[in-house]
Amino acid sequence: MPTRPGPAAACYGLAGLLDAVDGHTARALGQGSRLGAMLDMLTDRLSSLCLLLNLALLYPQWAGLFQLSMALDVASHWLHMHCSTLQGASSHKSLGGEGHPLLRRYYQSRPLLFLLCAGNEGFHCCLYLLYWGEGPRAFPAGPGLFRLLLWLSAPLAALKSFLNLLQLGGALRGVAALDAAERARKGS
Repeated sequence: MPTRPGPAAACYGLAGLLDAVDGHTARALGQGSRLGAMLDMLTDRLSSLCLLLNLALLYPQWAGLFQLSMALDVASHWLHMHCSTLQGASSHKSLGGEGHPLLRRYYQSRPLLFLLCAGNEGFHCCLYLLYWGEGPRAFPAGPGLFRLLLWLSAPLAALKSFLNLLQLGGALRGVAALDAAERARKGS
């Protein structure tokens, strides 16, 4: 990744696309499982961490923001998955009525989930590619393709980060409620 941006970005994008196809196929064939969901979540987090780590190295002046993004991504998804498991949910993507309306919409709409995940990963991938250049011109006098795609994907990445914050808050409240219910059962 640090020396061959074209092949690295192509492999990263292909891996993300194959991940989406894999999940869709597993659901269509009734082959989804908790183990598969956990491994999917883990590989998604690890691949994002690898890209963000490279961005922190390429853009040291922004390393703190990339570190914050990594921490938010891992913490929100891990706690959300853990809370879902403790609650006995069939999937971490099924939220009860107590979840934030935006977060419920995100998990209930596969196209929205795909768009925001692809936009978030696309934003980081374009930032990675921009380190080496603008890419081909999108328009004769306009910005390069990588910069244009970065601008287009930035709002999607920002919304995805906001949803991660909502997810983190919801998971913290969910685990705290489980703890309170357990203490109440033991106290009675």
